[in-house]
Amino acid sequence: MEKKAHADQKYIVALLNNDNRVLGELYQKFSGKIVRYILSNSGNYDDAQDIIQETLITIYHQAKEKKFVLTCPFEAYFFLLCKRKWLNKINKKDIKKVTVLLDIVSITDEQERIAKETEIYEKRTSLFEEKLIELGGKCKELLDIAFKIKKMEKVAEILGVTYGYARKKKSECIGKLTKMVKSSSNYNNLTTI
Repeated sequence: MEKKAHADQKYIVALLNNDNRVLGELYQKFSGKIVRYILSNSGNYDDAQDIIQETLITIYHQAKEKKFVLTCPFEAYFFLLCKRKWLNKINKKDIKKVTVLLDIVSITDEQERIAKETEIYEKRTSLFEEKLIELGGKCKELLDIAFKIKKMEKVAEILGVTYGYARKKKSECIGKLTKMVKSSSNYNNLTTI
């Protein structure tokens, strides 16, 4: 079933197209609440700006790679992602003083679901990148090039190998990478929403 995009999909499109006018509107409308939340919860202005940037980058990558369609208002979705990202950061720092400001934005089940999907996407991507680094060597080099270029004829040419060898090696490397990801202790936490 096709998801119907919310009118706020314009913010996702603006991220993808680097539309400064709409992105400026996004910052003006939504960043204040996030800054206030982080300032009220053991953070400072720079922390808030970092969280906003990190969250926008995550949304951008999800939209670009997964053709993300926003089906709820952007404000609550964005706030929820920023809030979770901040809470994860302060939990890692072992800061216990957290003020819960639930009245800033009301969150629906749909917004909660979409935010959770984005959070899982971000964690999956991070796990994949971590395991790709662990894979190392020629496999990492081949997959890095193959993910960027897509055409295996060109990949083979860059690596100075035959097309058949490049395809076979890519398949082996993806199999090895998949096994590494699936054997990770974090993998099972990332398979359900």
